[in-house]
Amino acid sequence: MSIAAAWLVHAFTASGALLAYLALRDATSGDLRRAFLWLALATAVDAADGWLARRARVKTQLPHFDGARLDDIVDYLTFVFVPVWVLERAGQLPAGLPGLLVVAAVLLSSAYGFSRADAKTADHFFTGFPSYWNIVALYLVALGIGPWAGAAILLGLAALVFVPIGYVYPSRTPTLRRTTVGAGLVWGALLLWIIATLPAPSRGVTWFSLLFPGYYAVLSLVLHARRTR
Repeated sequence: MSIAAAWLVHAFTASGALLAYLALRDATSGDLRRAFLWLALATAVDAADGWLARRARVKTQLPHFDGARLDDIVDYLTFVFVPVWVLERAGQLPAGLPGLLVVAAVLLSSAYGFSRADAKTADHFFTGFPSYWNIVALYLVALGIGPWAGAAILLGLAALVFVPIGYVYPSRTPTLRRTTVGAGLVWGALLLWIIATLPAPSRGVTWFSLLFPGYYAVLSLVLHARRTR
């Protein structure tokens, strides 16, 4: 692989920042469906760029450029900052100071999570809740969860950022990787359907799609228990 290929991979990663801007712009104008579509595309970029980086041997080709830092910057925008703004524009946060405190909890806890040295472990786990706020935001909007109930969910997940539980890295954790990736692809298709049918997706389909996050949580807890033993 060439240096040019390595730079193309980094440019692909950086494109997530543009997708974050487009999502922010559409959320501000009230088009939540398009905002979530941009965030879904950003998630697809994030899912593919690591594999491409390994194929292009970017660390060898460009040792002076920190692709992991670039990835973290983009991920903070697409997984944390923009989803919180989407929730604000969707009216899913309490008004006034309580809502601002919820926003602060999400932004600051995730800043801590992204900055910890063991955020991604050598055996391919995320430490603490891995700031999947884009997914959380979609479910809160799709299910019409009220601002105060949503605030309780957000605060609970923000607290889990500080709890050192190992969460599955779907594309890299070896145990049941094929099952996780396969189920994740089906789940991703369901999420695209939910986004396409906003603002009133089928509640039955939306609740059914939560089976995969449930599987992910249970698998993470089981594997975490094995690791700690």
